[in-house]
Amino acid sequence: MNAYTVTKKKVALLALYLASAAGIASAFAEDARSIIEASRNRISASTVSSRARMVITAKDGTSSERLIDQYSSDTDGANRTMIVFQKPASVAGTRFLTIEKADGGEDRWIFLPALGKVRRVAASEGSGSFVGTDFSYDDISSANRSASADVHTLVREEEYGISLCYVIESVPKDSAYQYSKMVSWTAKDTLVSLKIELYDRKGKLVKTVEMLDVQDVQGRLTPTLTRMKTHASGTSTEIRMEILRYDDPIPAAVFTTDYLLTGRLR
Repeated sequence: MNAYTVTKKKVALLALYLASAAGIASAFAEDARSIIEASRNRISASTVSSRARMVITAKDGTSSERLIDQYSSDTDGANRTMIVFQKPASVAGTRFLTIEKADGGEDRWIFLPALGKVRRVAASEGSGSFVGTDFSYDDISSANRSASADVHTLVREEEYGISLCYVIESVPKDSAYQYSKMVSWTAKDTLVSLKIELYDRKGKLVKTVEMLDVQDVQGRLTPTLTRMKTHASGTSTEIRMEILRYDDPIPAAVFTTDYLLTGRLR
């Protein structure tokens, strides 16, 4: 056997190794995406109706509350959501509408009573605070974010609380997105997402969202207490579910800019 033959065999073995490694990496990526998709799609419901109390806590410990109603409908795979602020008087009547588009993006509008008109929320405003909370407009829409919008990697498995979790890093394909990556902890047994870390474009951890309580609602495991913490400011916002119902009929007219403007069905 000459040196050429040995080298040729080494090259062939190297190529085989690289191909195998690429295949394994691809399989792990596909598994990670499948886990994300399964987690986001694990609750099957045509509609969701809820009332929640938002508790906004400042760095000094003082807090304020907001009462919101939310209506969501999934028709032909396209999600539509209306959020209505009921209390306090300073934000009462504020309404926010999102309608998922065929390409996976969203159209978003907000009605602010002080302005008396409907305003479209541009994609470039996604990082802006949602009505003075720790959630951004993008955060509010994140539950409906398509898994195909990010590249997912299964980093490891570890315990979080009492649950063994998949730890998955998700990197947005769109470099203009407000976060450079999201790291999520998803329970292996229930596929409930328990914690998500959000990193800015410089790679710094800026927010952490935790699902602090999960309850069985109509046979579906549902987060009923969620907290978003902003690390730089030391502020946080909790969403405490008070009423939640699946599959209740919701008039289609609720998900229109006319209802957004008037708050009435016609």
